[in-house]
Amino acid sequence: MNSLSEQIVSFVQRYYVEPVINDSGYNPVNTVTWAILLGVFIVLIHRAFRRYGIGFSRRFILATAPYIIAGSSLRVIEDAELVYPPVSYLLITPLIYLLVASVTLIALFISRRLTGGYRLYSAIGISWSILNLLLLIRGGVQHPWVPLAVIALGSSITGCVLLLSRHLPHRFSIPKNGCAISVILSHMLDASSTYIGIDWLGYEEKHVVPTLLIHLVGSAAVMYPVKLIALLPLLAILDESLRDDRDMLGILMLTLLVLGLAPATRNTLRMTLGI
Repeated sequence: MNSLSEQIVSFVQRYYVEPVINDSGYNPVNTVTWAILLGVFIVLIHRAFRRYGIGFSRRFILATAPYIIAGSSLRVIEDAELVYPPVSYLLITPLIYLLVASVTLIALFISRRLTGGYRLYSAIGISWSILNLLLLIRGGVQHPWVPLAVIALGSSITGCVLLLSRHLPHRFSIPKNGCAISVILSHMLDASSTYIGIDWLGYEEKHVVPTLLIHLVGSAAVMYPVKLIALLPLLAILDESLRDDRDMLGILMLTLLVLGLAPATRNTLRMTLGI
């Protein structure tokens, strides 16, 4: 029994605790675990929002975008070692997602209770983002060209995809709504930040699958086609299969937006600041 307990403790320590304490990135075990927990969280949020009458409209998603930037910049604050253990552990995956989600939900429900809308909710997120950014830029900016390069590359690739999608098979067609385009743009920004960071500035990838693909091809530019091959059919399937459940479609769109914009923002800030 003691041996089994020791094995369990060792397993948890190796695959879950040490990656947080050492900020060593992802491994196959915790990657699968976080993916499962994300799925559970999506279902719980969907039920809670239905209960309180909160819909996933385009207006809500736009109001939530500042919280993505706030969370990403908060992660960079840990990268810059502006906070120390044990507080810094809260700013590492997956704890930072729980922290940001908690603050976001609290701000949302307070805003809904006081104003019935999203203005206060959006204002809190914008203020949080600005405070984080002001704290970060106090240390100086090393590569001011990085944000422009990431935005230029990401926007250009997105524009090309939109043009080419008119001639692609139906399963690769892009749903005609702003949310789908925003999702594609966020992931093209993420791919651009990865490409610039790894190929131009010598950074390293921490996620398991992208690391394997980048090493296999020899360039982080592989993330552009990989993301598009996965993303375009997924967006088409979601749009077609969830036409009768717009709230679930909205939360999945928001999730995809977070999965693209959050790492894009973090990567871009780190490179800009030279962290």
